[in-house]
Amino acid sequence: MTVTQRRGRRIMMTRAELDAFLAGRRTCRVATAGRDGRPHVGPLWYVWDGRALWLYSLVRSRRWADLRRDPRVAVVVDDGEEYEELRGAELAGTVTVVGEAPRRGVACPELVAPERLFAEKYFGSTAMPHDGRHAWLRLTPDAVVSWDFRKLGKG
Repeated sequence: MTVTQRRGRRIMMTRAELDAFLAGRRTCRVATAGRDGRPHVGPLWYVWDGRALWLYSLVRSRRWADLRRDPRVAVVVDDGEEYEELRGAELAGTVTVVGEAPRRGVACPELVAPERLFAEKYFGSTAMPHDGRHAWLRLTPDAVVSWDFRKLGKG
């Protein structure tokens, strides 16, 4: 993951801050490119494992169709209401489908950790429910930009 951020270094999150932020938020916004080139943005639940953002998407969705055709994506996770509270991160790169699609629970070693994280975060469980409608996309970002406007008041 490349974190190159010339402008705004003062408000950039450290690696530890970024990891804690991404692990602590619940919803991201995923931007894809449609067949006609138009952007499509939609909310999605995710987990961060310290290296990759794991997106659990409906396979019968515009997002899934867009990403199967063009796997490039930008994802924003943000927080805050007032200007001086705003913080977030944009992660960009190419997604990879991991496991079967749709996911029915066939053993997949790569999914053990993300599914445990997801089940704990969203269901308060250690067991991931599989509904046969969702599948996993892994985004190992090529670029990350972050901001934390709360740092503006810190000299």
